[in-house]
Amino acid sequence: MSTKRSTKRNTIYWGLLLFVVAQVLILLVVPRIDPFLDENDIYVPGQPSEPISWWPGEVTLPSGEVIEVPIHSAMGPVLIYVLVAAAVLGITLSLIPLTALKVVLRLVFALLFSWGAFIATVFYLPLPLAIATGIAAGTLWFLIPLVWLHNVVLILAVSSSGAVFGRFITPWTAMAIIGALAIYDFLAVRFRFMLWMADRLSQINALPALIIPKDYSAWNSNLSKREKIVELNPADREYSILGGGDIAFPCLLTASVYFARGLAAAAIIAVLGLLGLVSVYTIQAIFLKGKPMPALPPIAAFALVGLLVIW
Repeated sequence: MSTKRSTKRNTIYWGLLLFVVAQVLILLVVPRIDPFLDENDIYVPGQPSEPISWWPGEVTLPSGEVIEVPIHSAMGPVLIYVLVAAAVLGITLSLIPLTALKVVLRLVFALLFSWGAFIATVFYLPLPLAIATGIAAGTLWFLIPLVWLHNVVLILAVSSSGAVFGRFITPWTAMAIIGALAIYDFLAVRFRFMLWMADRLSQINALPALIIPKDYSAWNSNLSKREKIVELNPADREYSILGGGDIAFPCLLTASVYFARGLAAAAIIAVLGLLGLVSVYTIQAIFLKGKPMPALPPIAAFALVGLLVIW
């Protein structure tokens, strides 16, 4: 019994540590974005002045000023894109055999991981070296999907995405997106859609989630040689799974707050997001006995508290 408890604690510690690593990467990358753009004479529009922009187009502020909200800064298109992407992925996984999807989806993930590694390094390394790092990361994952490598490149991808897109949307728009997705997360887990989709994706080694093994030796195992990653029964699990969205969207909010309120405020949001994940593991251990639960709703609640504190 003590061994099982120790193993469970280890997976929790690793989940929290990886969350912290993603947030630290955000705080290391976002201060470099604007200087990089200035040095290279690259113009990229920043956050709109409207606290929550629901749709792109002209918006009149209380001061009477009229601003133009681009499509990438409005909540509606971003939310629709995420929900449609989830629906399309679900339909695709249900209609097309996994053997036909494996290569295509793995190539898509490899490109995403290459991009994430490139973005995470381009602000600190010479451009050719950053490009080489990105290509190497995606290629290695595609050829040898080791557990530790999968987690590293996924962390780079979600933190890079948060850093880039956090510059375009306001913190309250990001919070509204997280809140809406928290509802989706709850329903998807409640009706087992999320578990079904995770199981299907894990069978083709294209799981957009952190994979935390209970056995330390499994960190170096090859995912392509594992028959089962996602298990519904806690007693049968060899891995703990933490969804990529549970990391990516808190990173998005942290980056957005940095561009709106500065480093100290962003650090507060990062800490509150971590406390939200701590509450997830606490609820899961005490009340659910290890059963799957949506992580985004508690994280969203703590993030909202953080926004209210800094605003």
